[in-house]
Amino acid sequence: MTEDRILSWHSNPSKPRYTPPPGAVDAHCHVFGPMAQFPFSAKAKYLPQDAGPDKLFALRDLLGFERNVIVQASCHGTDNAATLHAIKASDGKARGVAVVDPAISEEELHAMHEGGMRGIRFNFLKRLVDDAPKDKFIEVAKRLPAGWHVVIYFEADILEELRPFMDAIPVPIVVDHMGRPDVRQGPDSPDMRAFRKLLDSRPDIWFKATCPDRLEEPNGPPWDDFARAVAPLVADYSDKVIWGTDWPHPNMQDAIPDDGAIVDMIPRIAPTPELQQRMLVTNPKLLYWPEEI
Repeated sequence: MTEDRILSWHSNPSKPRYTPPPGAVDAHCHVFGPMAQFPFSAKAKYLPQDAGPDKLFALRDLLGFERNVIVQASCHGTDNAATLHAIKASDGKARGVAVVDPAISEEELHAMHEGGMRGIRFNFLKRLVDDAPKDKFIEVAKRLPAGWHVVIYFEADILEELRPFMDAIPVPIVVDHMGRPDVRQGPDSPDMRAFRKLLDSRPDIWFKATCPDRLEEPNGPPWDDFARAVAPLVADYSDKVIWGTDWPHPNMQDAIPDDGAIVDMIPRIAPTPELQQRMLVTNPKLLYWPEEI
């Protein structure tokens, strides 16, 4: 029922003061439903209100971006129909990251590639998924279409536990939200040092400098701890960073962020035009539109 479904995004986000460069990509966002057309998974840990491609693309235009990378939301499980629908509706301005059953066939993976998918996501947040079978994840990672990568979502306290698993992944890796470090501890915290060690461990690992609204408490601008902790990481790994809004902000219904304020964080973590160009245009194109490079 509609009244039982949660709303986690701002109904009237502000227009940011910051203007992204031409070709800028929102490289981490989602769609929810519409539920009548794309039902949510029976295993979903949250039941959101509809946030379809029409809303996503209207936000893209308001914020000044040209393209989206749509990441399959956990509420849709391994049925990627809603994400594929949104990519198709984008007129070539979106690519996607799927969540799949590790037993998926080569034919299904090829069809997803034709539909605009360029990676698969492994989620290790226990509050969102019941099972994360590392051995099966490695097996499916070995069968991905050429040019695909693996996106991994985890929290900082299990990074060391995951290191052997990540070392065994045979394709490039993108880490969601920097592995959720404690940004209150600053740029030289144990979480950040461990994450830098991970980035240094292989040349094909990327990260998303995203979600000040998730990573800083109490929530809300100016998000100074996030800026202070993340800006040095962006500067030191400028060829490995991408960015996204995280709209429609799953599970943020108790502290709904203003997307305009999130965009205005960009020049605080990437203060030069060169860094902004890499984070918003060059790097996401390498991962999602390499044919244009």
